[in-house]
Amino acid sequence: MQYRNPIISGYNPDPSICRVGEDYYIVNSSFEYFPGVPVYHSKNLVNWELEGYCLTDEEQLPLEESRPSGGIFAPTIRYHDGTFFMITTNVTSKGNFIVHTKDMKSGWSKPAWVDQGGIDPSLLFDGDKVYFVSTTSDEQGAGIFLCEVNPFTGEKLTESVCINRGCGGRYPEGPHLYKWFGKYYLMLAEGGTEYGHMETMQRADSPYGPYEPCPHNPILSHKEDMREEIYCTGHADIMEDHNGNWWLVCLAVRTCSDENRRVLLHNLGRETFLTPVVWTEAGWPVVGNHGLISTVMDGPLPGGEVQPVNRNFHDNFSDGKFKLQYNFLRNPEMKNYKLYPEEKMLCLEGTKVTLNETKSPTWIGIRQKGFYTETVVKVSAEDVQGMRAGLTAFYNDSYHYEIYLTREQEKYKVCLAKHIHDIFVVTASAEIPRGENITLRLETDKTYYTFSYSLDGENFQMLGTGLTVGLCTESTKTMTFTGTYIGLFAENGRGTFQEFNVKVLDE
Repeated sequence: MQYRNPIISGYNPDPSICRVGEDYYIVNSSFEYFPGVPVYHSKNLVNWELEGYCLTDEEQLPLEESRPSGGIFAPTIRYHDGTFFMITTNVTSKGNFIVHTKDMKSGWSKPAWVDQGGIDPSLLFDGDKVYFVSTTSDEQGAGIFLCEVNPFTGEKLTESVCINRGCGGRYPEGPHLYKWFGKYYLMLAEGGTEYGHMETMQRADSPYGPYEPCPHNPILSHKEDMREEIYCTGHADIMEDHNGNWWLVCLAVRTCSDENRRVLLHNLGRETFLTPVVWTEAGWPVVGNHGLISTVMDGPLPGGEVQPVNRNFHDNFSDGKFKLQYNFLRNPEMKNYKLYPEEKMLCLEGTKVTLNETKSPTWIGIRQKGFYTETVVKVSAEDVQGMRAGLTAFYNDSYHYEIYLTREQEKYKVCLAKHIHDIFVVTASAEIPRGENITLRLETDKTYYTFSYSLDGENFQMLGTGLTVGLCTESTKTMTFTGTYIGLFAENGRGTFQEFNVKVLDE
């Protein structure tokens, strides 16, 4: 059956997958965004619905002043004996921890911290033993370390020991330890999460090794793929479906290239991709087309008919609760976010914290899920000197564009501002009659973000543009791992919002 990649579009990196009967679950990294670790559910591995989040309160997810791309790294999800376990790292807090639940809808446990350093932890349930692996370093360099743990308390039951140092690629990380066919398989991401990314496999008779490498390593890599369709494939997880077929999920990126220009730039973040896996007679996995995957693939999907994927988003704020797709920056002050369902309105109480700071501004956003999108929202701004309320294309505190309403002295204006590196500037403005019921529009493609406004909701005036490259991972001043959001915000006063609509126009 044919399907399209990515299966989860927009910023959804570091996927981990598990099966419970005929149900499938994926979790992804969330970094400085709140709530943390989204959980997606599917019956057929192609149509995924956001089920909720593993980390939903500040005790589970302390993110105060998390640096951009700090916070939560690389989760793993596993299911054992009626219980879900999610293992991850909070690099802004105490490191590696485990949460668990028997019922996701009832919430997850408090964190059980594990005294083994590094990142990218994973669990293997093996009889009465539970092995905990993570990537860390010692005096000999980076390696994969293992100990036995109590998964409910995080208590280490054995000392941590280095079991492997990878297959020669830099930054051996993302370890997943499995027990298949009577052997222990260790799958690693190597080469870094950029354009040299790859996935390797090894196996041993004991979880402690020694490990022999797969003869056709890397089992997944696009670093030499000349199709230039998908890049940076890696950080994968493998599972067997309920029909006995095998699948791998991984992260990858799609760049802003098109038929007229080639660029190694991506603004949507690292997305989640799916590929079939088959096994050789010698017991080694063959991923996709001998280590390559595509945007259109065939495979024996486990569920029913694949439905068209709808990536559009609409909110008229009538539900009385925030939709699951929304994220906040770090630990939000929820008193600043008020829904008025009868009036079909969202009110944001802006504080002195701005989008330019590594704190928690009054901001609420959804992932940009396609290159070609159109967003409209109706905005009104409080009559306060210097306040701002509007619509933003947001990568992080140093990389964002926004169109907003403001009052400067006795004049009401709609303005376009940009923050790139250490430069923050208003690039265009127009005087308007009053800051009420102004429709703001954002259009995106692979080259530009285009900002417009309308006084009547029908006739739009373009205010200006921002280059897409300004919101791309490769352009940031420090190493970053996220993607662009489309968000609403307020600063230094109250903004109200109605009819927030995002259309994804990609084929």
